[in-house]
Amino acid sequence: MADFHQGGKVATLHNLRQNTAEDLILELKAFSASRKITLILPSLFSELEGEALPNIIDELNKVDFLHRIVIGLDRATEEQYRYARQFFSKLKADHVVLWNDGPRLKAVDARLKELELSPSEPGKGRNVWFCMGYTTARADSAVVAVHDCDVVTYSADMLARLVYPVTNPNFPYQMSKGFYPRVADGKLNGRVSRLLVSPILNAMSKVLGPRDYLDFLGDFRYPLAGEFAMRTSILPDMRIPSDWGLEIGLLSEAWRNLSPRAVCQVEVSDRYDHKHQDLSAEDASTGLSRMSVDICKALYRKLAADGMVFSEEIFRSIKATYYRDALDLIETYFNDARMNGLHVDRHIEEQTVELFASNIMSAGQVFLENPMETPFIPNWSRVHAADPDIVMQMVQAVADDMDDYA
Repeated sequence: MADFHQGGKVATLHNLRQNTAEDLILELKAFSASRKITLILPSLFSELEGEALPNIIDELNKVDFLHRIVIGLDRATEEQYRYARQFFSKLKADHVVLWNDGPRLKAVDARLKELELSPSEPGKGRNVWFCMGYTTARADSAVVAVHDCDVVTYSADMLARLVYPVTNPNFPYQMSKGFYPRVADGKLNGRVSRLLVSPILNAMSKVLGPRDYLDFLGDFRYPLAGEFAMRTSILPDMRIPSDWGLEIGLLSEAWRNLSPRAVCQVEVSDRYDHKHQDLSAEDASTGLSRMSVDICKALYRKLAADGMVFSEEIFRSIKATYYRDALDLIETYFNDARMNGLHVDRHIEEQTVELFASNIMSAGQVFLENPMETPFIPNWSRVHAADPDIVMQMVQAVADDMDDYA
């Protein structure tokens, strides 16, 4: 049985195994009569050929509380888009596929580029942003949820638990964030969260002094989880990063726009596994190396926006403090894994910490050289102010694609 500990200002909603998934789904069906729920699935075409997505579709067909599923499809040719339409036709719920590489949505993006509002780089952040814009333009859902398409341990109750806190009209939450243990194949996973985010937040608090923002992030058990749900009323004002700082960026926006008591984290799974990124120690432009740099930059930018003045000396102190804390955590994780019959390679863990420590400085150098870098995509309120017609052009483009490429 899970614990029921509450810490900090962010509410933690546990799974105490006293309620069934069927009970939650039944309640959500009743709630959804007046609070419609949309699910966003950002997907690469390659994920249609993987093992996870067919099971995700089967599990989604077990729930009847979804109003719409919005699938953002990246890296797809016309033939692949047609295939994707057939692939997702198995979904029982109403759904649309945004062909992000199609000529119509490229024309919308070209207009955004004219206005200097287009996302700066491709990736999950851009995909999610377009899906959020589409959902906002449809204006017929009260709740929107997002999760990845590579979750090999996916089940219908994950979605039910994720959306329940923001769908129940008696709850005050505007945003919910999923958490779970990253365990698979007899190993303890989640290296970036375990070995970078947790110790760097501790290090920053020691070096920079106590800050409410750092405490807020530290309240989350799995801050890098890609599973979150929100009331759609907050979507127009949410800015999200286009780089790999997406999850930290979303939490930062929640901190900026919402009271911490309007945010919760919810236990969505006992066992979670998805595609693992390579460490990419030799190539800082990919894998966990790139992710760690982007996360560090996201933290630096937010703290700088709150008045923190950074210097190379401060980054050195953060690195040194982080390194000591991270090495101590390796010992703790090793013992935790050992007691639960799991494997942790301490040598690889220390190599990972050494890479992350180096990238703390690399990210700091990039920040000092270009402190005005703004990888955040403009929010949809700004897009609407710049061109009120563009969101409806996007809705029409998606509808025309769905008609013409049936």
